[in-house]
Amino acid sequence: MASEPRTDIQPAPLDLPGTGDWLAWVSEHCEGQLAEARRQVGLVKAGSSDAPVVLAAWNKAETALANAEAVALWAEVHPDAGVRDRADDLSQQVQKYVTELGLDRDLYAAFDSLSGDTTGLDDDGRRVLEHTLRDFRRSGVDRDEATRDRLRELSERGVRLSQDFGRNIRDDVRSIRIAPERLAGLPDDYRDAHRPDDDGLVTITTDYPDLVPFLTFGSDAEARHELALAQNNVAWPVNDGVLQDLLAVRRETAGLLGYDSWPDYDTEVKMIGTGQAVADFIDRVGEAAKERAAEEVAVLLERKRRDDPSADSVATYDARYYSELVRREQYDVDGQVVRTYFPFEQVRQGLLDVTGRLFGLEWTPVSPQDARTWHEEVASYDVGLEGRRIGRIHLDLHPREGKYKHAAQFDLVKGIAGAQLPEGVLVCNFSRGLMEHDEVVTLFHEFGHLVHHVLAGQGEWARFSGVATEWDFVEAPSQMLEEWAWDADVLATFARNGAGETIPAELVAGMRRADHFGKGTYAVQQMSYAARSYWFHAVPHDDLTAYGDELQRRYSVFPPLDGAHMHCAFGHLDGYSSGYYTYMWSLVIAKDLFSAFDTDDLFAPEVAHAYRDKVLAMGGRGDAADLVADFLGRPYSFDSWAAWLAE
Repeated sequence: MASEPRTDIQPAPLDLPGTGDWLAWVSEHCEGQLAEARRQVGLVKAGSSDAPVVLAAWNKAETALANAEAVALWAEVHPDAGVRDRADDLSQQVQKYVTELGLDRDLYAAFDSLSGDTTGLDDDGRRVLEHTLRDFRRSGVDRDEATRDRLRELSERGVRLSQDFGRNIRDDVRSIRIAPERLAGLPDDYRDAHRPDDDGLVTITTDYPDLVPFLTFGSDAEARHELALAQNNVAWPVNDGVLQDLLAVRRETAGLLGYDSWPDYDTEVKMIGTGQAVADFIDRVGEAAKERAAEEVAVLLERKRRDDPSADSVATYDARYYSELVRREQYDVDGQVVRTYFPFEQVRQGLLDVTGRLFGLEWTPVSPQDARTWHEEVASYDVGLEGRRIGRIHLDLHPREGKYKHAAQFDLVKGIAGAQLPEGVLVCNFSRGLMEHDEVVTLFHEFGHLVHHVLAGQGEWARFSGVATEWDFVEAPSQMLEEWAWDADVLATFARNGAGETIPAELVAGMRRADHFGKGTYAVQQMSYAARSYWFHAVPHDDLTAYGDELQRRYSVFPPLDGAHMHCAFGHLDGYSSGYYTYMWSLVIAKDLFSAFDTDDLFAPEVAHAYRDKVLAMGGRGDAADLVADFLGRPYSFDSWAAWLAE
């Protein structure tokens, strides 16, 4: 097939219904794409021995399937519960068909017959064929009929359990009700937004805009405890059973496919390679950060004892609060002052300006009348490169009832050159007013996924479109983009307070010094999460709360929270399954990628555009390790991460 996709055809963005009938549109769009996928699969199975012809039909089938799978977005963001429920039902239908394809021996035979003669295929085409055959094997197509039937049942049950797990988290917003005086320490704008109800009490929810400032600035320790306990019991007890069932489905699936464990199955297609390598990585990072974490928690405990002389430990709900005090008192960084420089609207525009300058992109606002999205607060932009539209993005950044509770990028449309424009959606839950700086960092991080999705959506293969690299690499580009949210010159372009004053360079320098405090505790706490993710999947455990607490004690410097069941709201146990280690693994690579940039000129176009073209724009066209080596001129290493940890 042609190695270079056509660039002379300009596809239009997806035509969303706006104020129209979303229920009908979601159904018709998803069902229509499923029908197209079935039609193209029929062409694949028609018996052609011409590899380019077969793979062209398969590419169209995969494109239609991706379009159908995007229905999952509406289950997470649509304000109408009826649309969310219908999207869940449709997602089950899509995944059922995906499972059927993976177990279809006739379809497998059509591809297997091509493996001996790939005449007419370029490197990308051969890679598509290799990955497709690998996926069939991992689906169990070569197993006996009874095993394939059981794998089909397990897949369908796993989809339902995953949806239940996510829905239970999404729909369970908890809260505490406290007297107004217990908001001591909170910023004025927070207190103004949380006035007493008729009974004289204030409601604080577990949604992020309530939760994060309260745990950071609230000086009432027992109130922080109450809110942390509420947040760590979201979806308890219902998700405990759901998760146990989901883990059992995954373990049985891996066993039927011939793997020793689910992590071994899961890691086969990741950079890390094996389940044991995950366990080793968790221990390696935990050991590397242990000494620094112990020193940092000792500083926190010393500060806590000024308030409570009898304290003998720092609780999880103390960590943010006392870290903030240490940064304020020892590093002269006051988070309440810092946040005044980050009004939401300025940050959003600043992010667009920064990424536009860095990657040579243009962001053009799309009017609500033209974008026709699902909610009035969604902001849409066309993405341009060298005067040509290459994609569209939608920013859904504030909380509302029934919406996804965390921060993530969702595909709306996979980009296919000449066929469809890449569109991505950023779903977050930020305040509409002032942002904490760590929220600014999170926004930069998540936006990195959008940039990756659009830039890698310019090729011809659905298989390689967007964030299509190995799953334990996908966070690396986003983690690297966080660096621009820490640079004084970058922040000076948009961080201004109500008086119009630019954030001082000295304050940013202090923020950076203060940020170094806590790297050790962050690393070991992340490993406690990664250990849950890995060991919950690797070995059955009757009591996930007790075992999770054991892992918390083993890896973290913060003791488990009595009465908490955080695994029930740990959404990554679904989407990332045994792979939460991915965040730290990707951070190792992100630090190495960033070493290629000049910290005195983060916008230097030569290196920025090389990174854009050699890493981001490649999507899944090469193994992540090869993409990184092509950009760096050498294989990736731990050295930059180790140096960062030691700073």
